[in-house]
Amino acid sequence: MESQSGYKDTLHYLYERLPMFSRTGKDAIKKDLHNIRRLCTELGNPQDSFRSIHIAGTNGKGSTSHALASVLSEAGYKVGLYTSPHLVDFRERIRINGVPVPEQWVVDFVAARRELIESIQPSFFEVTVAMAFQFFMEEKIDFAVIETGLGGRLDSTNIITPILSIITNIDYDHKDVLGNSLEEIAAEKAGIIKPGVPALIGEQRPETDSVFFRAALKQQTTLYPAEALWDLVKTGSGLSGQSYKAVHKVRMEMVDIRTDLAGSYQMYNLRNVLAAVEILNAAQGLNIGTEVVQRALAAVRRLSGLRGRWELLAEQPVIIADVAHNPAGLTEVMRQWKDLPAAEKFIVAGFVRDKDVSEALGCFPQGMQYIFCQADIPRALPAAELVATAAERGLAGSYYGTVREAVAAALDKMSPQDALLITGSFFIVGEAISYLGERQLRIARAGTAAAAG
Repeated sequence: MESQSGYKDTLHYLYERLPMFSRTGKDAIKKDLHNIRRLCTELGNPQDSFRSIHIAGTNGKGSTSHALASVLSEAGYKVGLYTSPHLVDFRERIRINGVPVPEQWVVDFVAARRELIESIQPSFFEVTVAMAFQFFMEEKIDFAVIETGLGGRLDSTNIITPILSIITNIDYDHKDVLGNSLEEIAAEKAGIIKPGVPALIGEQRPETDSVFFRAALKQQTTLYPAEALWDLVKTGSGLSGQSYKAVHKVRMEMVDIRTDLAGSYQMYNLRNVLAAVEILNAAQGLNIGTEVVQRALAAVRRLSGLRGRWELLAEQPVIIADVAHNPAGLTEVMRQWKDLPAAEKFIVAGFVRDKDVSEALGCFPQGMQYIFCQADIPRALPAAELVATAAERGLAGSYYGTVREAVAAALDKMSPQDALLITGSFFIVGEAISYLGERQLRIARAGTAAAAG
């Protein structure tokens, strides 16, 4: 109990004492890499002790990171994975072969460096990045898969020199920070392209191709478009996963891929992983075979701990959670949602203030039962404002002040033949997962007590 109490106190310090983007927005962002460099210098530059793969992009970077880490782990390597934000527990951000960093290690790291933190005054994200690098160094990992937090050029993770840079895609998000055009956003993401380090581009589009080409030319490195290497054709899908035929465009090799990632948008992320493995094999002398890739992609959730991406939380009624939060991501989610059979469909949704919520709501279908809510963070868009904006888009619904109340209200209205989608932000999905887990535990305990009685 003492360790658990210490962990809670440590998290309270990190959340409340340090500027945190997920809570307060862009005011928490440091506009240079000075703090993270100072932190890591004091730690002995742990980021230089392991080989890393750096992943940026508007959407898909989390899934690509988890899937690639799963492949490397399945190949027998000790693999660190750093991602953000977390859904339920802070430790989701820092994993080795799918296992989160121990609570006590987090407590000890912060306690030992409290004076340093107070001296430098870093952001929450800067501390977590340094923490991840330190943990990975101490554990002597073989590879680290590092996901950027926001953008790329000035992201705190961008002090690494990776062996491969991956940019999954470019679309509109965080315009107030990254820019109002695709070219501006691409230029920020292209900041992770390093001299002589191969760069993989997940999706090409006319507005951004020239940005990446100029960045690669300046850094004297090579660009690899994923779609020039692999093509995927879906052969089957269900609530628990999907299958593809993957065709190598040069060798004309065909591979059967089965994955436990059920979102239809995962096709692009799987293509990124296939291309990344090929580049790593060639550039780093690895020998990761097709069978290893197939096994890993079939078990990404188990191997990496990935959650919140078209995740099936219950079957009767069907409950699906997806962290999509910008128009590009929501468009893909809603396309799949429309095709899901159900007697009635319910959507619980919430957003943060700094999104273009009206544009995002434009992706939502008519004819659904909507329940709007707000996450328990200062940055959350109040549910009353959200329901009014939704009404302007022709989406009528009720609203609640908390995620728990919204999900409970939806479940009270639903029959076993209905379906519920929970979406709009990481924070909505994270709170919903926590609530549904507690609810399931209460039901199980009640059943056990009734049987015993």
